[in-house]
Amino acid sequence: MAKAVRFYETGGPEVLRYEDVEVGEPGPGQVRLRHVAVGLNYADTYFRNGTYPIPMPNGMGVEASGVVQAIGEGVTNVQVGDRVTYTGFLNTLGAYSTERLIPAAPLIKLPETISFETAAAMTMRGLTSSYLMRRIYDFKAGDSILLHAAAGGVGLIVSQWAKLLGLNVIGTVSSDAKGEIAKAHGCDHYINYSHEDVAQRVRELTDGVGVNVVFDSVGKNTFMGSLDSLKRRGLLVCVGTASGPIPAFDPVMLAMKGSLYMTRPALADYIADPAEKAALAGELFDHVGSGRIKIEINQHYALQDAVQAHRDLESRKTTGSSIFVI
Repeated sequence: MAKAVRFYETGGPEVLRYEDVEVGEPGPGQVRLRHVAVGLNYADTYFRNGTYPIPMPNGMGVEASGVVQAIGEGVTNVQVGDRVTYTGFLNTLGAYSTERLIPAAPLIKLPETISFETAAAMTMRGLTSSYLMRRIYDFKAGDSILLHAAAGGVGLIVSQWAKLLGLNVIGTVSSDAKGEIAKAHGCDHYINYSHEDVAQRVRELTDGVGVNVVFDSVGKNTFMGSLDSLKRRGLLVCVGTASGPIPAFDPVMLAMKGSLYMTRPALADYIADPAEKAALAGELFDHVGSGRIKIEINQHYALQDAVQAHRDLESRKTTGSSIFVI
């Protein structure tokens, strides 16, 4: 029988349950998918703790890779036996499982150059990095960015991609050990926010000018420092709220700090169009398959250890990407 991690109420990691589940046959537009590896993302905790409200009970996880076992009526984009990966939002919730039914639309065929484990570790992070690098801002060689959580899964991919574009990368980390990891993956400088003032250090590193773009996945604790790190007419990209939601503010503050711009993008809006999703995935797969971007899988878990995996994730014990191996 198939196994899955489900939860019946919101809360801490302890609400996750590892259970037997019946999968059944795919209906119209669906496939039955056998997972090989499942991605662990910080966004998963937002479903679990209620930040992203969903009906109860429900499954956990939005990203995985595997092999198509059966297809339902009307499915034409994949066939039985295809190697695929996926990420999404509500339409892919339930990835923490050994086998499942899933709509065929989100599935992306995997080239032979990408392993199942690599796909599960990078589909969400990689597509996020892809749109951040290729859709959010018209980067030119020599531009500078501030990247929070530079040693995390998205951070390590963005750093490498940024260097391919000729950017100057400043990363923030919680320890010098993580800083060395960030530097090894493309950061020109790292700032240890445990004992350094981020905005002040950014000004020192940019001769007082500031950076073109800040990618901020932390939220509440870094918001003001991020704004103060930007150059005049710079862009703050809010891509997460690991420390909590950004506090309410008067938009006049953006003018007072240099006519700044601010956006809060979501991956779903950059992969909603199949052609755009294919383009972003194709560029990502090309970089990873050729070795220009390396995916660091630094934590491996069994599916039944989902509670511990979430504890590790929220306590900032992880670096790079984390996956469940089926």
